[in-house]
Amino acid sequence: MSLRDDAVSVLTAWAAPTPAEEALRTEFLEHVRTHDDAMLRACVPGHLTATTAVLSHDGARVLLTLHPKARMWLPMGGHCEISDKSLADVAVREAVEESGIPGLRLLPGPLALDKHEVWCHPPHSWHLDVEYAAVAPEGAEAVISAESLDLRWFPVDAIPELSDDATRRLAARGRATLTANSRVFG
Repeated sequence: MSLRDDAVSVLTAWAAPTPAEEALRTEFLEHVRTHDDAMLRACVPGHLTATTAVLSHDGARVLLTLHPKARMWLPMGGHCEISDKSLADVAVREAVEESGIPGLRLLPGPLALDKHEVWCHPPHSWHLDVEYAAVAPEGAEAVISAESLDLRWFPVDAIPELSDDATRRLAARGRATLTANSRVFG
């Protein structure tokens, strides 16, 4: 199965928890079906990306990166690569690259969708973001990558103002999913 086929399968099967996200799900599916390069950064109108909220082993904290372009605290994430086999692979790869934490365990997902304007192809290019959460091993220590100005753990209920609602929503959904799946991930 190609990455594009995986994206269609994931988006088709996903039950959007809100009407706004159902509209995004439909829009993302149409975009993938209409653009052969929808999974790649080269797709100028917009392209699918994957974001991952990295949670502490107990789900109490979320690791956020101080994004160098946005100048905001955001979850890990980024572009699909030709070698990626699935959106879940993209989510884990980006999270490990940007957090420096090996052994992340991806929670069942995706957990959310988000669309935001980006700097890849200004003006008016979009990230069509498929969002996941992963659990870090107990005692995991983050390592700042070249893609970050800083990395910090924040309580899920106290994400700094210098963030956004999508980050807060994803962290909260990640914690709820971890709690619901505590037998598997405990």
